[in-house]
Amino acid sequence: MITLDFDSVKTQPQTSGTILWLCGWSMPDTIFDRTRELLPDFHHISVDYSDADSPEEMLLLTERAVKKLLYLDGEACRTKAFHGPLLIGGWSLGGLLALRLAIQGFADGLVLFGATAQFTRSKEESDLGWADIYVRKMITGLVKDRQGVESKFRQLMFTESEWKTHLGECLPSIGSWTNPALIAGLQVLRSEECLSQLKSITCPVFLVHGTEDSICPYGAALELIAQLPKAKLLTIPACGHAPFLGREDQIANELRRWWHEQQDK
Repeated sequence: MITLDFDSVKTQPQTSGTILWLCGWSMPDTIFDRTRELLPDFHHISVDYSDADSPEEMLLLTERAVKKLLYLDGEACRTKAFHGPLLIGGWSLGGLLALRLAIQGFADGLVLFGATAQFTRSKEESDLGWADIYVRKMITGLVKDRQGVESKFRQLMFTESEWKTHLGECLPSIGSWTNPALIAGLQVLRSEECLSQLKSITCPVFLVHGTEDSICPYGAALELIAQLPKAKLLTIPACGHAPFLGREDQIANELRRWWHEQQDK
């Protein structure tokens, strides 16, 4: 499901831009609520993957959201005519999908949290991603013990010190995605590869990544910054896979400052 209000797009005053938010695996888009509240100068739209029943539908939902923004009544109309340029914000799985859209030329800017250009890697690249066998085991496990798989994944999201500060309490309840949607998301993580096309992304990119991320390792952020021509990396020390949670004020301020710098160039 795509949360989009065309009357709002037509009538609201000019903003700093529109941000299309793409969430991480198993997460509802409400995970971004606090960050969005702190960015009232942007128009916000999101994609709901919770009922997607295949990887193809997940990709279709993503592309449909962008095309609804860029085309109205069959005619091309860049969103900047209504709410400024289009930024695509993605976390983890959403970051991979955001990169995919940027490669197709849909984005004026990217905001990526804990992202990677290729999630599954060889054993020799364990500092860049996960071995495919682990993702396949998650898919198999979902059939037998869905809650166990989601709980184990969430346990990996934070560092030990972050758990002690009760950061995990910021997460929405488990179970917002259907089993087919969870499997579809994992299949996308297995199959999508943007790494070989990164240099075709010419829009500015704002990367936010924790140094202790055990799901999308910090090495994946260094790989992105090395190959994206207009990228800036905000490193969050001693942080796991959710670098925006509990730091929403900082992230909103940094994002706004970065984007205004891009607009001034």
